[in-house]
Amino acid sequence: MKRVLVVDDAATVRLYYRDVLEAAGFAVEEAVNGLEGLEKALADAFDLFLVDVNMPKMDGYRFLSTVRREPTLRAVPAIMISTEAQDSDATRAYAAGANLYMVKPVQPDALFRTVALMTGGPLS
Repeated sequence: MKRVLVVDDAATVRLYYRDVLEAAGFAVEEAVNGLEGLEKALADAFDLFLVDVNMPKMDGYRFLSTVRREPTLRAVPAIMISTEAQDSDATRAYAAGANLYMVKPVQPDALFRTVALMTGGPLS
């Protein structure tokens, strides 16, 4: 089973991602900010990171740039999902290490298909 770490400070967003992805056959772990996400990423293996931009303690950009410096985490794909919709936001996300940038709200089908494609997970 493919494992996804959702890093977002909004409980409703984490629950939404969990519901969509678990229904599609993924295992989902949650972190409420980038610092907690980094601790979980270093402690356990994940197939994908879903990361918000604006969070307390450590934002998504800093989380991704830190992950990309860690040899054991460098190759794990990451999707940054944010309400920030400017081209500069996407550019900054890619510079930090995101493999894909998506703007909230993300429809359930788009979320699940994108996660499945990036993890090699179930496409049903």
